[in-house]
Formats: sequence, structure tokens, C-alpha cells
Amino acid sequence: MKKKNNTKKLLRVYDLLFEKFGPRYWWPGETRLEVIVGAILTQNTSWSNVEKAITNLKQHKLLSVKGLSGTDEKTLSGLIRPAGYFNVKAGRLKNFLRFLNTAYNGSIDRMFGSGTPELRRELLAVNGIGPETADSILLYAGNKPVFVIDAYTKRIFSRHGFLRPDCEYEDAQAMFMENLPPEPRLFNEYHALIVELGKNLCRPGKPLCNRCPIRRIKNG
Repeated sequence: MKKKNNTKKLLRVYDLLFEKFGPRYWWPGETRLEVIVGAILTQNTSWSNVEKAITNLKQHKLLSVKGLSGTDEKTLSGLIRPAGYFNVKAGRLKNFLRFLNTAYNGSIDRMFGSGTPELRRELLAVNGIGPETADSILLYAGNKPVFVIDAYTKRIFSRHGFLRPDCEYEDAQAMFMENLPPEPRLFNEYHALIVELGKNLCRPGKPLCNRCPIRRIKNG
């Protein structure tokens, strides 16, 4: 499949999803730090649970770099308990904060002033931050043109012939980034629409194909 044909089809998929679901206003968060915290906490849990954890942090006035850095890990674990795996995730938050404080003197603005490839490498070096979390931070908090890949993306686009079911993260990401204009706003909305389709229609066991807005689009 030629690149220009992939581009046309991927943009058509986007248009159909947007027509079906409308703007998703994702990622919810009042600050970039809140988005980053949400990206770390949402691993292996639902967003509703993450919201409860973030609400706890806000109620205790700890949702700041200084507040989180000054909170001991045990206390932090208790506050983010609704997000599940709270001890592990408290450790991951602390790992990120140590990185931020050491490399960028606690400044999120300074961190996002770094080049995207360099910052991505640095984030991936933080214990507990994998590609999906790093790219969510870059795209949603940093407004960087990085396409986020998740299980929904692989499931939907393998079913439609764009990806192999067992493809690597980087291969799936390249398919989008090499065929779409590098616009953070587009990447943001596109990924959010993919999540909406994956949650509601393109399910793992019993997909509701008759209701899928992109059911007629096949690649290959």
C-alpha cells in the first residue's frame, strides 16, 4: 500500500470517527502536571478511578510539583488508592518527580522546552514510564506531535488490515506518524476517537461491527 493511499484512508477514518463521536475534549486536566499525573495513574485502570485519586490529591492541596515532591510515598499511596496498584504507582510518580527535579529543577516548562526525541528518551529512562505513558505525556501535556498507541489502536487497525495484530509499538506509531500531518491537535483528537470506538464498539470479544462507522474501510 502506497503512502498516499494510507494517508487518504487514515484521514477518512478520522473523519468518520469525528462525525460519529464528535470532539472528545481529551485529555481532561486543569494543568499540565495534572495531565502527567493522570497519564501515570491510568495504567491498568479506568479513568473514573483515576479521577477519584486526582480529586484526593486536590482536596489535600498536593497537586503541584512541590506538594507531590514533599509528600512521602506511603501518604501518596493512600491518596491514590482508588487508581489501583497504588504502591507501584506512588513509586512511579516519585520516580518522575525525581527526574523532573534533578534534570529540570522541578520546572515542567523547562522540561517541555527540550527537543521531543531527547525528552522522549529521558522519559523512557524513568522507571515505570513506558512508551504509551511517555507519549501521552508528550502529546497531551506537552502538545508535541507524537501519536499515542494503545491496545485499542492495535485492535481496531489490525482488524481493518492496517497493522499486524502482533506489531511492535514503534511500527504502529510509525504508520500514523509517517502518513498524517504532524499536528498535535490532530493526533490528540484522533487517539481520543480511537479510544471511544474501542471502548464502545470495537470490543475484544464481541465487536459491534454493524454499528462501526469505519466498518467498510479496509487496508491491503
